[in-house]
Parts: sequence; C-alpha cells; structure tokens
Amino acid sequence: MKSISSLSKGCLAAVVAAATLASCSGNKSGQAMQMPAPSIATVTLSPENVDLSTTYPATVKGKTDIDIRPQVTGFITKVHVDEGQKVRKGQVLFTLDQVQFQAAVDQARASVNSAQTAVNTAQMTVDSKRKLLDKNIISQYEFQLAENTLQQAQAQLATAKAALVNAQKNLAYTVVTSPSDGVVGQIPNREGSLASPSSAQPLTTVSDNSQVYAYFSLTEKDLLNLAQTSGSSVDAAIKSMPAVQLRLSDGTIYPVEGKVATVSGVIDNNTGASSVRALFNNPSGVLRSGSTGQVIIPNHKEAVILIPQKATFELQDRRFAYVVNDSNKVVSTPVTVESTDDGQKFVVLSGLKAGDRIAVEGIGTKLQDGMTINPVDPAAQAAAQAAAQAPAK
Repeated sequence: MKSISSLSKGCLAAVVAAATLASCSGNKSGQAMQMPAPSIATVTLSPENVDLSTTYPATVKGKTDIDIRPQVTGFITKVHVDEGQKVRKGQVLFTLDQVQFQAAVDQARASVNSAQTAVNTAQMTVDSKRKLLDKNIISQYEFQLAENTLQQAQAQLATAKAALVNAQKNLAYTVVTSPSDGVVGQIPNREGSLASPSSAQPLTTVSDNSQVYAYFSLTEKDLLNLAQTSGSSVDAAIKSMPAVQLRLSDGTIYPVEGKVATVSGVIDNNTGASSVRALFNNPSGVLRSGSTGQVIIPNHKEAVILIPQKATFELQDRRFAYVVNDSNKVVSTPVTVESTDDGQKFVVLSGLKAGDRIAVEGIGTKLQDGMTINPVDPAAQAAAQAAAQAPAK
C-alpha cells in the first residue's frame, strides 16, 4: 500500500510540474505576441526661409476710360472708327449733321457784320458831333446822345461776336475727336442715330491701355496687418510692398510685374474692404479694360518654422500636430499657423519651436495621443518602400 501511495504522490507532483511548465510556456508565448511600435516618419524642425503669396480677385481697367459724349445734339452722319481700333489723341471718331450749325455760324457772322456797320456809322456821327461841339454849334447834350448811340452799337457788336464764337464752337463740336490715345470700345449707335449730350449711353469709350490698373480689395484686417508688419502707416507699407503679379483668367501669369499704387482712404461699410489698385505696363496691349484676373502679392519670410500641412489636423476650430517626445511617444500639441500658405506647408506662429520632432504621417489614421512609435527618417522610409515595390530581377 505504501508503494502505491508513494507512486500516487509522484504522479501528482509530475502533473503539477507539467502544468507549471505549460503555464510558463504560455506566458512567454503571450509576451511574444505583443505588437511592435509602428514605424512613423518624423522630422526635426529647424528655421527655414519661404516665399508665400496671397491672391486677390481683380478687375482690370485702362489707365483712363473716357466716355465719348457729344457736346451738341445732332444726327450721326459718319462713324470714322471701328470697335477695338487704336486711335491717337485728336483723331476724328464721329461726325454729326452740320447743316443747322453751319447756318447758325453764317447767321451769326452776318449779325457781326451788321453790328460792325452800325458801330462805324455811330463812330462817324460822334466824330462829326465833336467838331460841332468844339465850335459851340451844338450842345453837350446832343453830343452825349451821339456817344451813347456809339456805345450801344459797340455793345451790340460784342454780343454778335460772342454769338458767332458760340456758333463756331457748336459747329466744331459736330466733329467728335478722341481726347487721348487709346482703344475704341463698343459703338452702340451708327449713322442716322440721334446723338445728344443727355443720352445715358455714350457714343463709345476710349481706353488708354498703355498702362492698366488692376483693382482689388483688402479687408480692414489686411490693412491693419500691413501697418503692423511695416511698423508705420498703411501708405508707407503700400509703398514698400514688393512687385506684384497678375494671373490672367486662363491661369497664365502676365509676364510684366506691377506695383501697388494706391489704396482708398474709405472702407466700404457693406463689404468691410478698401479698394486697392496695382499699376501694370501693357506694351503688347494684351490687357483690356474690363477683363478679370487675380493679383498675386508675394510674402518672403526668413527663419520661420514650417510644418507640412499633412502633419496637422483640426479639432473644434483648433489645429494640432503630434510632437514626439524623448520617449518616442506622440503628444497632441495645439499650434497657431499663419493664414497665408503655399498650399503644402504652414508657417507656425506658436506651439512649436526649432528642435521639436513631429510626426508627418499617420495623422488621423494610425496615431493617437500618447502612442509610442518607432521614429524613422522620411527619406529612408520612402527608399525602403520603393525598393520593396520594385519588381524582382
């Protein structure tokens, strides 16, 4: 019986030992099944230089857009130019019916001749009366009457001459000329149409396109930022602004740079913006009054912290980035970035500094606040991925 009992105890010990060994083996297997830290590309921040730009919708207008209106009322007898034609200052654009105005000139000239004859006659009378007065043949009263008649005739002559000048001027107004060099706009009225100074629609518009203005708007905040950045007035900031570019409606960049010339002194209460104009030379005549585009204002910054836009995420109107600490844990950190960017990177105003490491991948998908990662160099990771995807030879 003792031998059987001893045998039972030995078997029991063997079973316990086997169970203990199995348990230890299971723990080691569980430890081996833990997932390794994910490899995430990170970059260390350092000051950089960057060229940013801000675009504003713009409307192009000629340096001068002059509405051509007649000075007198009359029917158009000839249109001397065509739409889009380049004209010089003083070139004839329209001719109005001259018959009635020529008749008025002829009538006024006849009135001048008649008045001149009356003056001559009155002058002869005065000269004759003066001789008689000197000989005491007539009284002073009679001589004064003759002088009064002469003065009246002279006044009538002056009136007639003024009427002649006015008639001649009206006749000259029937020939409508260009007040400046430029390009002819739309011509809504042709031969036979009645032209009048009171007409709502002008005969045409002559645009001086040798130089053009690109009009755009800056908000009150933009103007304040300009003044604060330059440390002086808005006018001084405008003068110190760099050359600007114009993106045309087809997306191309106009080859000639322009300069911001003026900013309106009034902020529109409806839009909260102030009108600004940039001056562009237009030697080729490509830019036409009424066309549209975008004014591009460059903004060069030196020694600033830049982060890829893909390395940030937004939460409740705030922007965050994942900073990697010394323990390789990612920490969600709020950052403030500048409103202008190049479409790929943000300029950091606060929240990050030179020397910080940030994660640049897995944002919004893999990473969570407090996660431990295995930081890798983006270039080395890209090379490894390219090598893995390359076909085997």
